[in-house]
Amino acid sequence: MGDAASAWAIEGKARFQIGDSFYRPQTEVARDLGVLAAALHRQEIGRLRVLDAMAGCGVRALRYFLEGQADAVWANDSNSDIQSVLQGNLQTLPTDRYLVTCWDANRVFFDCYNRQDFYDFIDLDCFGAAAPYLSTSLWAGEIGGLLYLTSTDGRSLTGHSPEVAVAAYGSYTRNHPAAHEQGLRVLIGAAQQQAAAKGLGIQPLFSFYFRNTYRILVRLVPQSGLSSQNYGFLGYCHTCGEYQLASWRQLGKVSCAECASMLTIGGPLWLGPLHEAAFLEGLMTLAQQWHWSERAELLGLMAAEASPDLPPYFYTLGEIGRRGQLDIPPRSALIYQLQDLGYRACPTHINPQAIKTNATLQTCIQAARSGQ
Repeated sequence: MGDAASAWAIEGKARFQIGDSFYRPQTEVARDLGVLAAALHRQEIGRLRVLDAMAGCGVRALRYFLEGQADAVWANDSNSDIQSVLQGNLQTLPTDRYLVTCWDANRVFFDCYNRQDFYDFIDLDCFGAAAPYLSTSLWAGEIGGLLYLTSTDGRSLTGHSPEVAVAAYGSYTRNHPAAHEQGLRVLIGAAQQQAAAKGLGIQPLFSFYFRNTYRILVRLVPQSGLSSQNYGFLGYCHTCGEYQLASWRQLGKVSCAECASMLTIGGPLWLGPLHEAAFLEGLMTLAQQWHWSERAELLGLMAAEASPDLPPYFYTLGEIGRRGQLDIPPRSALIYQLQDLGYRACPTHINPQAIKTNATLQTCIQAARSGQ
């Protein structure tokens, strides 16, 4: 294919050069979900203006135009060294339908606000923590528009660097078996809080974790829905392995309901559903129409997680086996066993060796033991 600087890559309907820009083929699934969401949003509102604030080589901007049927795309990246690559990749589009800039993302957001030029879909695929842009990105969004946020700062989100999480998201994170779901919920909660500070709100449409990348898609709404019921704390008991929710009023006096041990408390974070079921149904329908069978299967898995009856955590099969001193059960068999007992139970896309259920950990252990 020639040297790296002149090689062409293909993803979806986009043909592009990478050059010296950052591009991870492994995260194509996250870009696919973004394209599906943008296309569905265009169907719903009849237009689509996209702002790709950290465009890199421009593959997302290209795909939003070619597959999402965007009316216009603004591709921006702060790295001026890749401007020629970005410009070259987008030059196949109609000249009046795209804009390329090399500004800091915050400058882009404030420029939008100053000119009252608001976008229907904003993709913020940042490297590291999303915190510097959670507040400012809201200035560029149309009310009712979608914001697709990224964080790759896994250490802080999973409790390995909790002080960094406090500085970035105002949340003290903990390390426990469901820490990757915690990461998604911290990101949603921080975005919720920043929107509420502006008198606005966000509605989570889907949340996706894959290979240390956290992506959330939210809708910007005119009123805050933040409350003590959906924004609070999650406790984990290192003694018995159980989880427990804690409200702001309960802080300082929370002990495990199962064994009375003191809980390790993390948060605040989002405690509501990770996804909106109706939106996922629309994405699944579109994926099937496009013959994206693997993406439709993934969306079906995520749709099962959207049940309001499921808690904001999961149990890993390894933890069930370790604490029950039994062989790790097959995930599908354990889910069926719990459902037969009248509990909600389903797989989770976050961890292929975990389940989400409203049963307690001890109930899961008993179900796994009885199924042997």
